[in-house]
Parts: sequence; C-alpha cells; structure tokens
Amino acid sequence: MSKLIKIFDTTLRDGEQSPGCSMNLKEKIEMAKQLERLKVDIIEAGFAAASPGDMNAIREIASEMINVTVASLARAEKDDIDKAWESIRQAADPRIHTFIATSPIHMKYKLQMKPEQVMDQAEAMVKYAKKYVSNIEFSAEDATRSEIDFLAKIFTRAIKAGATTINIPDTVGYTTPDEYYEFLMELRRKCPALDRVAISVHCHNDLGLGVANSLAAMRAGATQIECTINGIGERAGNAALEEIVMAVNTRKDRYDYQFNIETTQIIRSSELLTSITGVKVQPNKAIVGSNAFAHEAGIHQHGMLSNKATYEIMTPESVGLTKNKLVLGKHSGRHAFNDKIISMGYHLTKGELDEAFKKFKDIADKKKEVYDRDIDALVSRQNIDVPKELSLERFVINSGNTITSTASVRIIIKNEMKEEVATGDGPIDAVFKAIEKIVGKRLKLEDYALNSVTEGEDALGDATVKLRENGHVYIGRGLSTDVVEASVKAYINAVNKMIYDQEQNKEAV
Repeated sequence: MSKLIKIFDTTLRDGEQSPGCSMNLKEKIEMAKQLERLKVDIIEAGFAAASPGDMNAIREIASEMINVTVASLARAEKDDIDKAWESIRQAADPRIHTFIATSPIHMKYKLQMKPEQVMDQAEAMVKYAKKYVSNIEFSAEDATRSEIDFLAKIFTRAIKAGATTINIPDTVGYTTPDEYYEFLMELRRKCPALDRVAISVHCHNDLGLGVANSLAAMRAGATQIECTINGIGERAGNAALEEIVMAVNTRKDRYDYQFNIETTQIIRSSELLTSITGVKVQPNKAIVGSNAFAHEAGIHQHGMLSNKATYEIMTPESVGLTKNKLVLGKHSGRHAFNDKIISMGYHLTKGELDEAFKKFKDIADKKKEVYDRDIDALVSRQNIDVPKELSLERFVINSGNTITSTASVRIIIKNEMKEEVATGDGPIDAVFKAIEKIVGKRLKLEDYALNSVTEGEDALGDATVKLRENGHVYIGRGLSTDVVEASVKAYINAVNKMIYDQEQNKEAV
C-alpha cells in the first residue's frame, strides 16, 4: 500500500505574498473553492494578524469549506494566535500554524533572542494555541540553516507541548536534494518524537530546487508537502503543487506514494489563479504551460502519430486538459448550456446560470464557434465579479495612423450617467484616459496585456489591466470579441475592484 502524502496548499497565504498576486475577498473564496475541488488536504487561508482584511478573508473561507482543513498562520505570539483562532473557529477542521525562526542568523538579527529564549517561546505558544484547537502545526523558520541539535531540542519540546505537525522548511531555498534528505534523516535520528507526528516540508524555489527537495523529503519520511498552484510565492516562489503530484503519479516505479488530489482539476486551478492574478505561467512551464503537451518538431509529430507514448509520459486528460470542442452555438438552449456547465465541473445558482447564459448568448451571436475554453473563461470570470459601481453604457473611438486617437466613453456610476472625451496615443490610451476623467482619479497603469482565449479571427479577446492606487495593485479582466471593448471592460473591472476593496477594508476596520 502506497504511503499517503497530504498536500498543504499555501497559494492563498505564501502565494498571495508574491508581488502582483494579491486577491480580494471574492477572489480568495473562489480560489479556495477550487482548491477544495482539487482535493487538497489543507488550505492555508492567510495570516490573520497581517490585517483586518486578511482576518475577514480567512473567516469567510473557513465558514465555506466543508471537506478540507483550514489553517491560519501565526507568529509564536499570543496576539497572533488569538487572531488566528478567531479567523478559523468556524472551520469544519481548523488548524493553527505557528512559527518562530531557529537559524543563528535569524535569532540574532531578526528576533534578537537567545536560543533558550526561542525554545521557551515556542513551547509556551504551542501550549497557548492548544487551548483553542487540537490541530497545531509548528514551523521552525529557516530550518535548513539551523543547527540540527537545536532543532531536535525545540521540536521535542513543541511536540510535548501539543504540536501534531512539525514543519521543517527550506525557507530561503538554500538546500539541495541529497543534502536535505541527509539533514532530515539525521534530524529524525536525533529527535525520535518526530515519528509520533506528521512531518511537513515547505520548500522555496530560489535555486530552482523546490520540487526536487520536496521529493527528497518524502523519501526521508515527510508525510505533508507545502506547495502552491503554479509555484507562486515569495521571491522565486514555492514548490509547484502540480509538478510534485504529477512527478509522483507518473513515476510510481520510483515514488511509492499517493495523494488525494483530483488531478483532472489541475489545469482549471492553474488557469483560475492566472485569471485572478493576471500573472501568466511561462509557455514551457511543466504540466500547466501552454507548450507542455505541444509537439512541433517533425520527428516528434511523426512519433506521436504512431504512438503517443513516444513523447508523452502523461496524458493531457490526466491533468484536465481537453481539446477545444464546438459544442454550443447561438441556437443552443438553456438546458443544453446548463448540462455543459455541469459537465465542466461548475455548479451555479439559478441567478448565476441566468447571467452566464445571457453572456453566452452575447458571445454566440458574435462568434461562429463557441469552445469549452470560451465558456470556462466566461463562467470562471463571472464567479469572481465584484459589485459593479461602474458599468459601461457605450464607447466611441476615432482612430487612425494620420489622426490623434479620440475616445468618448459613457459610464453609469450609481445610477448616474457620466460621459467624457479624451485623446491619447492610440485608441486604448484614449479610452483609458476618458475613464480616468469620469472616475476623477489619476490612476497609474501598471500593466496591460491582451491575449486570445481560443484560436480564429473571431476569438474572444482576454484583456488584463493592472492599476496602482495608494500602493495597492488592482487587476481587472475583460472578455469580448472586440479587443477594445475587452480592454474597456478590464479597466472598469479593475476600478470596481479598487472601490470594492476599499469598502471592504473600511468594514473590516
């Protein structure tokens, strides 16, 4: 019987800390629901003490999740632990994840504490957290640069105090696979108490070894792996969930382990995260990159036509990737559309279905062929829409290579119609400036990107806009067969998110 390895997903905590990957409340909840569909074992929903907004988001996620453990990170301090418990107390299976740094450099320069003080603090705070919940994870920050004898002592005390999971992270991505394996085996020898609890690892990817180190840790006895979708996270990111899971599933001859992960949800999880954050994965990214299952070289194509196993070590279907299929069109009815939505793994309320069907009909009128990816983009985007303080009424653009681009935009703001005209360096610049006039704010355009959802001249344009306001970045997405309209929708979506986020922060305070 293969050993079960639990997946601890920290996309919503460590992942969100990476630049440009912040999410609002609705986006976090939708991502958490997808992680539950992916069947991760633990979701680290955030760091409750970071802000009132973070605490509120964790609380909402904890109340929504049914079949997954929800954890909140906390420093080994009473106030942090109190807030962590407050945020997860409604969870079906709550976990407090508390940590303290243990490497000499961190203890001296960050904590300014002696080793004995660190051990005392760790033990006391695990005991303190234990009064709230039995499921306690203790992490030794920067463990791989810590002294093994010291780790053995602090883990022994943490376990005696009530820790049920011990995390031994490679916080700065410094170790190598063989070194990590030997380190963990020596640590287990010096700390027999580790055999009574779950051993977890959290590997960063600064040297590109996050996944390799995680696999080495399993061989050394780790029973929980901490990772993120697409490998997002601080600095160079974390070990990528999809790579760890598919490496084990594909090489059962080398790795006698199993996961609870529903691998057919991997692509959807990756694409949803990309849709939310606007941060795309590189084309040659393992498992989820757009080229991962593409074959262009003639010799490869010849082999594939003869036998797919010549160049494919796993099937696209195993990770949820299917060929685009023309299944619906403008004459398709609501019943057929609903059946399609269900087959794609979505479960919409009547109101959500009505809105999705209306948007589908709008697209079907403009496109000759409607593909699964069109529907997927439409529905997943709809699920995380924020309240629309601004809605587009119309826009008119006059542009050419011999004239200055001019845009007239009419927007409804809280039932009030506003219209402005602006000029710019091209149609997109002009329309964005007109919206700025209507909003009455000078917003910094951090980034703008335009991609097609599917192939063909009538493909849906997928526009991404990143706006910066008071140090915060807001990501807007827009879909349309008209790329200018998609861009306008994306800009307005970003402004709506900005308003929504500011109002949520006021309520949280």
